[in-house]
Amino acid sequence: MEILGGPLFAVAGAGESHGPGIVTIVFGCPPGLWLERAAVQLYLDRRRPGGTKHGTPRREDDRLTFLAGLYQDDHAALTAGPPLAAGDETTASYEAGYTTGEPIAALVLSTAGRAGHYDQFAGPTGEVRPGHTDLVKYHQSGGRVDIRGGGRSSYRATISDVIGGSVARLYLQATFGTVFLSSVAQVGPLRAEHTLADAVRTFGPRVSPEQIAPLAAALEASWQAIGIPTIDAEFAAAAADLIKQTRVAGDSLGAAVEVVGLNVPALAGDPLYNSLKLRLMGSLGGLHAAQSCEIGDGAAVAGRVGSANNDPIRATGYAANSHGGLLGGITTGNPLLARVAFKPTSSITAPQQSVRKNLTEIDFELQKGRHDPCVGIRAGITLESRMAIEVLNAALSHAARRVDTADFTLFPAQ
Repeated sequence: MEILGGPLFAVAGAGESHGPGIVTIVFGCPPGLWLERAAVQLYLDRRRPGGTKHGTPRREDDRLTFLAGLYQDDHAALTAGPPLAAGDETTASYEAGYTTGEPIAALVLSTAGRAGHYDQFAGPTGEVRPGHTDLVKYHQSGGRVDIRGGGRSSYRATISDVIGGSVARLYLQATFGTVFLSSVAQVGPLRAEHTLADAVRTFGPRVSPEQIAPLAAALEASWQAIGIPTIDAEFAAAAADLIKQTRVAGDSLGAAVEVVGLNVPALAGDPLYNSLKLRLMGSLGGLHAAQSCEIGDGAAVAGRVGSANNDPIRATGYAANSHGGLLGGITTGNPLLARVAFKPTSSITAPQQSVRKNLTEIDFELQKGRHDPCVGIRAGITLESRMAIEVLNAALSHAARRVDTADFTLFPAQ
């Protein structure tokens, strides 16, 4: 069973790349959060295929519908969401309401599938893409795996991550003022000179909207103008040119993405087997095509002495943040900071050596398909979402340690 987050806040999803749609269930959101479909749709729009000219040419609207978990007394306003049809029956979906504490259910339909693009991979003599899950998933499933677009292994499955992560980040923002940002820091051999890590390095436990605004504006401007979300505009332009050249050559590129959480609640997480560091490294590093996840200053700390790496402490808080907002797997209140490296996209048109699923050796050439030449540039929103899910789960776990008897009173005292 695959559950993202948990046990107190968790997300489950179902649906394949070219199936009818992606179904999402979000468990554990506390009651009382005002949740609007449009607010979550904004985050899905950042994830959707076709949202950047440097990504897959597949075009999907990824229109969100809420089916459960929201309520308000104005029934017409509650059910003002997009209509849903099944056969001859049509019903309304939810547009906005308060979370009830019950599971939140959502659906995103897939409308641009092209199953014929994947005939090359069908059956026991189907060809195998090097670097992809084709071979292992085929034999793991006894030959019953959905071959279209990678099936469940497709990046399309991260729709559920973003829906669940949007609920988590909206709750954290309303409760703590928490904000999540991400920035592409490397594409192939090109490295950004200005990074998100450097920009937030001096931020303390409380970050003002005035400090956040220029970073968010720079990321949005780069995304809109160039199609690569990064705070380094010169790097974005060079990376865009490199991606174009690589796509024409039939190849792909790796990337590295930084993700930060600002105004994260302190004291969330556990010190060992449920460490928030462990959870984040697993969740962020376990995303499709991710090959490594570093927290704080990451691998650079291996070359330091303790006196240079320890974060000085004053009465007002930690004066540095080499640990990336975590000590012993517990949040310090300083910005959470992670860097995730992604491998080059597996599906490329350049000739390669491979096999058929029956292990007959072949010279492989991809015949059809619509693929990202650099998967990392669309990964930021999903990393933000996964970080939000883990932070909210840890915050709820910390809150569960403190029991207030007033919360268990039904009738006034006699």
